[in-house]
Amino acid sequence: MPLSKKNRLWFILSLIILSIVVSVFSLGIGSADFNPFTAFSDILNGNSTTSSMIMLKIRLPRIILGYGIGGALSLAGVLLQGMFRNELAEPYTLGISGGASLGVAVVVAFGWKSILGSTILSIGGFTGALLTAVAVYLISSGKGKLQTSNMLLAGVMVSFISSSAVMLIMALSSSDDIQGIVFWIMGSLDTTNMNTSIAILIFSFVVLIVSFAFTRLLNALLIGEEEAFYLGFNITFYKKMIFITSSLLTGIAVSSAGIIGFVGLVIPHTMRFFVGKDHRFLLFSSFFAGAAFLVFSDTIARTIIAPLELPVGVITGIIGGTMFIVAIGKGGFKV
Repeated sequence: MPLSKKNRLWFILSLIILSIVVSVFSLGIGSADFNPFTAFSDILNGNSTTSSMIMLKIRLPRIILGYGIGGALSLAGVLLQGMFRNELAEPYTLGISGGASLGVAVVVAFGWKSILGSTILSIGGFTGALLTAVAVYLISSGKGKLQTSNMLLAGVMVSFISSSAVMLIMALSSSDDIQGIVFWIMGSLDTTNMNTSIAILIFSFVVLIVSFAFTRLLNALLIGEEEAFYLGFNITFYKKMIFITSSLLTGIAVSSAGIIGFVGLVIPHTMRFFVGKDHRFLLFSSFFAGAAFLVFSDTIARTIIAPLELPVGVITGIIGGTMFIVAIGKGGFKV
């Protein structure tokens, strides 16, 4: 039974606090053992100590990145599930992850990373994601209308083709290139670029606010697409906007951190249990819950076998997959 309207607001506030607490907690956890409060004090006082540099240059950028990407993937999941009216829809349904993987595989196979640096991986991933989104849009749009059923089929087929192309490239690549492609595909928040992390976080917050404009349509779609049309909504226009928004969120997330599964699928469904199907509450609760979930998962990934590090996609897959199975057992998902 969903919470009351007043309790939903308190619940969202609790999620905001939880996401901040998890992020602060994650700052003090890692293979290097030190007092996070002492390191924070050193940063404020301008003291350049080893602990302060680790916190400021290594842990903080990836926590900010995880916060932004976790929120972005969850937000994209809510938008797509609402548009498709299917709780099994998720950010990777449209094949964007497959396109991004193909873009990265091409970059690695042609040796552009060694020439242009690791930034070219993100550029290749985003380019692949963008081209995939355009392909899915062109395939599924007929007579000026965006057909959601065709979009799902096109996304699955484009994803399959992209995955096959990635496997072909891997079959023709050296072992070092294969390792680089596989590690990227499994997902990682390993970054030291603070500017990129902050930019992605700000972008995610901006899109969260902008997405509030879609809530009336998404709530109307709960009773059916035809009913929403008769309520006066321009369904085709809103579908295009939601598609573009979700594609940008997913493309930026995937190009920055690789494929991190289950965040955009399980988190919105879990939040729907607490706040109901009203997208005014679902958007915000999913964003902050997704941020907390990904930061927490990344903390586990970089500490469970420290000083080695697991890809964060492994942790989100295990936790998210377990939650998915439990939900299926209880009849929680609706197609």
